[in-house]
Amino acid sequence: MEKLDKFDLDILTIIQKDNSIIQRDIGKSVNLSAAAVQRRIKKMTVSGVIQSNIAVIDPLKLGKFITLFVEVELESEKIELIDEAKKKFKNFLEVQQCYYVTGKADFVLIIVVPTMADYEKLTRALFFEDNNIKRFETFVGMDRVKVGLDVQL
Repeated sequence: MEKLDKFDLDILTIIQKDNSIIQRDIGKSVNLSAAAVQRRIKKMTVSGVIQSNIAVIDPLKLGKFITLFVEVELESEKIELIDEAKKKFKNFLEVQQCYYVTGKADFVLIIVVPTMADYEKLTRALFFEDNNIKRFETFVGMDRVKVGLDVQL
């Protein structure tokens, strides 16, 4: 685990809410110079604390109207088949998130598609054509109450 001080945590609090804030303004907020902020952000990026700089896009604005939560149970839990499933799920753009989990299901996927017809087509490629998929259960999101990746600091 990376050792972070109060300055690092304050910087992270700011940039995980809005990564477009310029370093000079971040520095004013946390009482550091822009150069010090830049060094700290670079250090946290190199160490992997900061994994990515992205724009969060509203899928509804792009016609991706359906969010699905899918529990997937594998037929066999051999490590090479689990790794194969992880790789497969990572390669489908419709799969926004994939979690290898404990419990009855082996994976939980979050999938975003424009229509149920698109999801039906996706299920063929993801599940029905894969002999190691024992079963899958789909839950359709009715309302996006809270969506985020913020980490409590």
